[in-house]
Amino acid sequence: MQITEDDIQNALTIWGNGKIAISKAFEDGGIDAARAVASANIDAYYGYDLGPVLFEPTMASGAQTFRPTKAGALAYFCGHSDDYPLDNGFAIMGWRAMASIPSARFIQGDVAMWMGWVKLTNKDGTVTTVDKSFGYKKDETGTLRIVLHHSSLPYQP
Repeated sequence: MQITEDDIQNALTIWGNGKIAISKAFEDGGIDAARAVASANIDAYYGYDLGPVLFEPTMASGAQTFRPTKAGALAYFCGHSDDYPLDNGFAIMGWRAMASIPSARFIQGDVAMWMGWVKLTNKDGTVTTVDKSFGYKKDETGTLRIVLHHSSLPYQP
């Protein structure tokens, strides 16, 4: 099942809309509501059911830098985790909009990679720019799954 450029753009939009939905769930219903939405989002478009996801979040460090399990991703997105006490909850920061600015794509059959900037805008209008790399694989149902997610803040010389 060949991945297309439209598939990648759609996947980026779905990822951004997921962060917005998690933020709104947190504001409307607290941490339990945010966790439920985040868990459903992770199940819908990450590839944890295919194996470990190569996930390196922006604000993770030490022994918990890498998040190859769903539990690690959920803690990063929502915070409030005894197992990941340094996580503040990236996805509960009041996000309202997301734009992606591609640098490059690589597509080969059912595997693709994307690299560029993601700009997230919070409810106060503040924009956060993050360097992102996503690796995708289509599963047996044709759903594009994130199997690699690397994130970092741009270098400030």
